[in-house]
Amino acid sequence: MKESNMDGLQTTATETEQQLEDMAKEMRLANDGLLEQDKGYFCDVRPHRVEPYKGIMESFANWARSQSLWILGFGTGCGAIELRPLMTSRFDMYRYGIQARPTPRQSCVFIIGGYASVKTLKRIVRSYEQMQGPKFVLGLGSCTVNGGMYWDSYNTINRIDQYIPVDVYIAGCMPRPEALLGGFIKLKQMIREGKCEGMNKYIDDFDWYKANQKQIIHDWNMPDYNW
Repeated sequence: MKESNMDGLQTTATETEQQLEDMAKEMRLANDGLLEQDKGYFCDVRPHRVEPYKGIMESFANWARSQSLWILGFGTGCGAIELRPLMTSRFDMYRYGIQARPTPRQSCVFIIGGYASVKTLKRIVRSYEQMQGPKFVLGLGSCTVNGGMYWDSYNTINRIDQYIPVDVYIAGCMPRPEALLGGFIKLKQMIREGKCEGMNKYIDDFDWYKANQKQIIHDWNMPDYNW
């Protein structure tokens, strides 16, 4: 019986080692083993600044961008409740060229509605980095400005712009749908004027943003580059 048990334990240990080896292969970064000149095509490479077009081409591109805003709503608390009325016939956000999308890859406007906690900051960072550029951020509600009623909480981020760039803040607790539409109109104006360079600001100050993020996110178990 003892020999049989030992054989069983040995078999289990072998299976466990094989499973760990398989997991290590599956979790390997995409550019492992590639030539140095090919590594830039994969998501774990440091981001590079994207320079705007020149002259009328950039003006036309900004006009087109402002007319087609696809939003990713990140509702961390009560703030997200004001996004729903915008989709109804009373406010009809679609007439402004605003459309909700389900994933970061499909979106260009990131709306953070409500307080940001230490636990959700990791998801905010990953969602923002996975959005394709150019991308813009709306901070919805007082909690994103200064923490709101949770400003002295041990688990609340008081200023979200210390961790990702924010283009427009919409203050209030909670701001009405009309205020949110006003924020969108302001964002559209800034895009047309070429003033929404948050993506390049994030790239230029990448080390500063990463240092701030890692001060809060202690269980950092993801790549620094999530593109």
